[in-house]
Amino acid sequence: MAAVLVTRRFRLPSVPVTRRFPRSSETVLKTLAVALLYYVSGRLGLLGGLTVESATVTPIWPPTGVAVAALLVYGLSVWPGIAVGSFLVIASLTTPQPATLVTMAGNTLAPICACLMLRAVGFRPGVSRVRDGLALVFLGGLGAMLLSATTGVGVQVVTGSLRTADFWSVWLAWWVGDAMGVLLVTPLLLVLMGAAGPLKLKRWKEMVCLGIAAVIIVPLAVLGEMSLLFLVFPLLIWAALRFQLAGSMVCALFASVLTTFEANTQHGAFVGLSPNEIMVKLQAFNGAAALTALLLSAMVADQRATRRSVQSACRELAEVLEHLAAGESPPDLPAGQAPSPSASPRGAIRGEPPTDGDPKLTPP
Repeated sequence: MAAVLVTRRFRLPSVPVTRRFPRSSETVLKTLAVALLYYVSGRLGLLGGLTVESATVTPIWPPTGVAVAALLVYGLSVWPGIAVGSFLVIASLTTPQPATLVTMAGNTLAPICACLMLRAVGFRPGVSRVRDGLALVFLGGLGAMLLSATTGVGVQVVTGSLRTADFWSVWLAWWVGDAMGVLLVTPLLLVLMGAAGPLKLKRWKEMVCLGIAAVIIVPLAVLGEMSLLFLVFPLLIWAALRFQLAGSMVCALFASVLTTFEANTQHGAFVGLSPNEIMVKLQAFNGAAALTALLLSAMVADQRATRRSVQSACRELAEVLEHLAAGESPPDLPAGQAPSPSASPRGAIRGEPPTDGDPKLTPP
């Protein structure tokens, strides 16, 4: 009984404890999510595959965009998810072979190199500067994806599944497809993951009008046999000027996906073209749409940030001038360094000479 009484006397009050997943568990969950999203996006990308020189390539390969966005937001610790997702996509198409490991390594190392190069140049995931857009295009897209295209096509030539004469045509289609995945999918995922800041829906009426216009104009431009693909670009400019990255990338991705599926059926703007001509025309349109949406939205965001910084500097300067005119110490100066009333702008405006300071400036 005494032991029981002592236990009750020293019993601590109950304190609510908030349990959090250990960092290792969070990393595992994020890695699994990346693998699943990589696999799902890969299966969706294969729906728009085209045949070039007896090889099936995708004009837009979304998994590369998923991989680069995941590495930029979650860090390099989720790279196993990219490797697992790549293996699952390849295993869903054919029986895994030793060469599969080489292709999987290329698909994993290319996004890692993209992330490292973007970090080295100070890339901001919000793509709020023109230099961020250029870095994503030339380093994250065109530069890093050289690795995945070279390893993927090279291993097919070495194993004999692809002729050596067809290397460059397949390599070009593979490289551009991976780059388009970065340029079209990565910015949109960065917006959805909150890396580009919170979404603002103040102009929802204009957003609805833009969506209706896109639903009407894009199919008309793509499905018509008069090759009116250029009608898409005014929509991209409108979306970039008014809604920046979120609006422009949604429009660009919608137009590119619809154009890709139309190219598969060889209808509309792709009637009567050979497979190589279809690939060239499709990749040219996708590249132009992605570059227009990405770089223009980055330019608009950069200009708006500059304008906000100038306005902030003007407000701070106005506050300093108000304190000086009242003979008070400005907020940025210590109290003992307050300027004299004669040095205030008010005295300068009246033309009164200073009465203290340098004796040479003291009036007679």
